[in-house]
Amino acid sequence: MKLMNASVCSLLLLVLFLFASTTIMPVAEAKVCVYPSRYFHLLCLRDKSCANTCTKEGFGGGYCHGLRRRCMCTKRC
Repeated sequence: MKLMNASVCSLLLLVLFLFASTTIMPVAEAKVCVYPSRYFHLLCLRDKSCANTCTKEGFGGGYCHGLRRRCMCTKRC
């Protein structure tokens, strides 16, 4: 009976370590570089229209930013 309890405890401890290591370890993410759009010169009110323009410029996406509402394009560095 003691052997069975010890093996169950060992198994539970192993499972706990496996789950803890996946949640605590940080995942490396690609850095995102931000550039002002070359072609979007209007007041940026909708992120979707900015993202569409940035996609046509060869970027991954874009968003409106700041008080001046400029279109900023994003891509992985």
